Amino acid sequence: MTKSKGTAQRRTETPRGDREGLPGWVPEAAAHYLAHTEKGQGIRALAREARVAPSTVSRRVRRVESLRDDPLVDSALESLTAGGTEREDEEALAREALPVLRRLAESGTVLAVARDMEKGVLVRDVPDGEPTRLAVVERRLAEAMALRDWIGGGLPEARIQRYRISPAGRALLRRMVDGGRPAGFAEAQAGFAFESEDARLRHARSMLGESPLLILSRRRDGDGRPFLPRDLIAAGERLREDFEIAQEAEVAADWEGWLLRVPRIDEVPRPLTAGPEAARRRIERALADLGPGLADVALRCCCLLEGLEQVERRHGWSARSGKVVLRIALERLQQHYRAEAGVIG
Repeated sequence: MTKSKGTAQRRTETPRGDREGLPGWVPEAAAHYLAHTEKGQGIRALAREARVAPSTVSRRVRRVESLRDDPLVDSALESLTAGGTEREDEEALAREALPVLRRLAESGTVLAVARDMEKGVLVRDVPDGEPTRLAVVERRLAEAMALRDWIGGGLPEARIQRYRISPAGRALLRRMVDGGRPAGFAEAQAGFAFESEDARLRHARSMLGESPLLILSRRRDGDGRPFLPRDLIAAGERLREDFEIAQEAEVAADWEGWLLRVPRIDEVPRPLTAGPEAARRRIERALADLGPGLADVALRCCCLLEGLEQVERRHGWSARSGKVVLRIALERLQQHYRAEAGVIG
């Protein structure tokens, strides 16, 4: 019996039996594995449903079983079996994972996850020093990213797993930065691509390279000491973390326009709640405290990740003067955060 076009359309709108109850982001191989091992569905039945050869389904099941040595993959499958995972689609998961993938694309950055901890930590190894903590990642998100093969490298015997961005994760990041969608999205879906002139696109493109802070963290002065001490790097990273959070707001901030008239700090209200708007307010207060010149350098180098040479050309400065101005801006930024301590957590 030949299926009509209407029947085929309904098949795309109704979850197949092997995906019943699973979030949309779960890869097909994992869906087949769970349907076979947890629901008892046969290989041939799954192959007929997916319209592939039984050997294809069998290979998928064996591969996912071998991946259970990875603690994050194992716990992700356990959560899916228990039905405790949010029902989000692949696009929503990709959006949530984007800031993490951006960080992991930077040299020396890993996602550290302990077996008994509910959250992971993004850390960056720095020369001759302790790793720098960058951000906290929900374990649920880390598990989904591991199952999607966007991150990898966990060792079964290690107490603290250290995950790095995988080739699949880098490919996803580049597609998103270039204005595309993760492979497999329906053409009818919209709203995911960045607008070509949006400041977020320029920011996202720059995330594929190294940030000015990361470059300067490896440089030494004439006495062999780091040009940027760790506390100054931490101040810049704190500003950038707020910038990443603020990017999640429904209406993107016009930072280029904001820099045309930097207000006084007493003109910027204190943030009272968490979330993107509070992060944006924290940025505004920090930049207002720095003043017009230093605010411009801090925002462009720490948040928009513009290179120092580009900043020098923009302001007409002499070569290699940008790093000196950036250091002054970070020192002032550190003083600001110290002054705000006890008012903003």
